[in-house]
Amino acid sequence: MQNNSGLFADASNFEMRYVKSYDQISEIVQALRVLGLKVVLTSGSFDILHEGHSMYLEAARGFGDFLIVGLDSDEKLRRRKGPGRPAVPELERLRMVTHQRGVGLVTLKHVDEPKWALIQAVRPDVLVATAETYTPSQIAELEEKYCGRVEVLERMATVSTSARLRRLQMGLAEVMSQKLSERLPELIQDVIDETGGKS
Repeated sequence: MQNNSGLFADASNFEMRYVKSYDQISEIVQALRVLGLKVVLTSGSFDILHEGHSMYLEAARGFGDFLIVGLDSDEKLRRRKGPGRPAVPELERLRMVTHQRGVGLVTLKHVDEPKWALIQAVRPDVLVATAETYTPSQIAELEEKYCGRVEVLERMATVSTSARLRRLQMGLAEVMSQKLSERLPELIQDVIDETGGKS
């Protein structure tokens, strides 16, 4: 019979996998190291979860035994991507990430926390990032001070979340434009009738 409770179960177990406190994460990581497990850390916004996200998380998990995911808070994402983001609120994004196979635990990265706070709390054996996340000098500093090594992965999405949202917005604008052009003569006539009747 399959065990569906705990951090090593297949079930999402959100209440257990979502850890708010970085201090608590540090304690969990220490326990994992006692067990001889290699800890991997990655971060992202994971807004409108898609195939590329799943492939990325699976690849990250492949670098070790236990994957920790730092998820950008709504405010952090809004500051980086603009007022229309995120499309999916943080609690739902956290829940969706815990449903991804191989994710050990998740936490939120807040806008006001010190630089690399989560990396310092975890001190991962492997830090996984996309190509544009860190400069070569930052990677050298991270490897010297806070983690075993940094693995850089290419983005795995064929279409980014931002591009998908733009496509949706363009489609909506096109529909609105079409509807407006269909109704415009009628609206103009209504205005003429209204103003003509009052003159």
